[in-house]
Amino acid sequence: MKKLFAIAWKDAIVRFASSSELLFFIILPIFFTFLLASGTPSGEEDNRIRLVVVDLADTSISREIFTELDKSTAVRPEYFPLEEAEEMFEARRASSLLVIPAGLDMESIQNGSAELDFRKQPNNLNATVAERAVQTAIRRVSSSIGAANMALEEAKARGTFESSEAEQAYFDESLELAQKLQTDAPERVTVIEGSTPDQVEYDPRANSSAGQLITWVFIPLFGISALFAYERQQGTLRRILTTPTSKATYLFGTIAGQVFMALIQMTLLVLFGVFVMGLGWGRNLPALFVVLLCAALAAGAIGTAMGTFVKTESQASGLSIMAGMVMALLGGCWYPLELFPAAVQNIVKILPTTWAMQGLLDLVLRNGGLVEILPEAGALLGFAALFFGVGVMRFRYE
Repeated sequence: MKKLFAIAWKDAIVRFASSSELLFFIILPIFFTFLLASGTPSGEEDNRIRLVVVDLADTSISREIFTELDKSTAVRPEYFPLEEAEEMFEARRASSLLVIPAGLDMESIQNGSAELDFRKQPNNLNATVAERAVQTAIRRVSSSIGAANMALEEAKARGTFESSEAEQAYFDESLELAQKLQTDAPERVTVIEGSTPDQVEYDPRANSSAGQLITWVFIPLFGISALFAYERQQGTLRRILTTPTSKATYLFGTIAGQVFMALIQMTLLVLFGVFVMGLGWGRNLPALFVVLLCAALAAGAIGTAMGTFVKTESQASGLSIMAGMVMALLGGCWYPLELFPAAVQNIVKILPTTWAMQGLLDLVLRNGGLVEILPEAGALLGFAALFFGVGVMRFRYE
């Protein structure tokens, strides 16, 4: 047992001989976890197209137009001063601009002289959508006023109002009633939302936390190959094995030490996910430990097998990084696996990262337990057994 601890401690000293190793051990994983989680929409944002609005009229009609625009599912109106809005539009930081002129009031609409200034960028789809939304809002406002005008004309045809004040009061009452009827009008199209579960179950925080954990832990474990190559080049491996230390003891000590450090790194990233990102990693700790341990063993086994094929430390380092990045990408660590074609989803089941990612997402997204992650754990242990077998059979000290 002392020999195992001595070998593991020696490898830890070699690995952390440079302080830059902390960059890859914890700093970069946290940075990329935050970066990917923040850069991906979570579905809770307002994704409507921004419409820059300048209200020079500041009347009840202009405010009603803005209210109708705000009800739109297509655009998100925002007030700006005229000078700032024009500057944004000229700099193409706004796809469309609506200017409500100072002369817009009830009288101008009634006599047909009302105009709006709508500007849009050429060949811009967002601007076209905004234009349709503005037209819809204007029609809704105009229809209420039109209905009130028709009611007023009918009233005039039946008799004369005693005063202009009475006529205006009748118009105001008719307009208010028309607006209320328009608001309470039933939808002409009935929308029924299906209960079919979404095939793409995605939470950017959970996916980035699990994905970066796998990415940044698998790469160093693949780097066991570089450790073997380094010791072969330096001659230390040959000298160790000439002592009363068996090949099995050396391999077990090296692999166990690296797996233990990987578990420490995983624990730190899990704690970051729990306390900083608010993820539910701690709902089933035994199942989480099983997935993390099986994933570490699978990655360590691959690193062991790779170490029997490479010749130099530089070859091993380059191959470890390349293999780790490719497996992480194809295994769904950076993007949801469901976004890949069906054929690719089936092919990448030959990668341990796919099973590790699936197991972690079963826990943090789907509230799975120990029973639910057993298939993924079994697959990872299968990878570990296969590659450990290859590594042990091919292991040479020179």
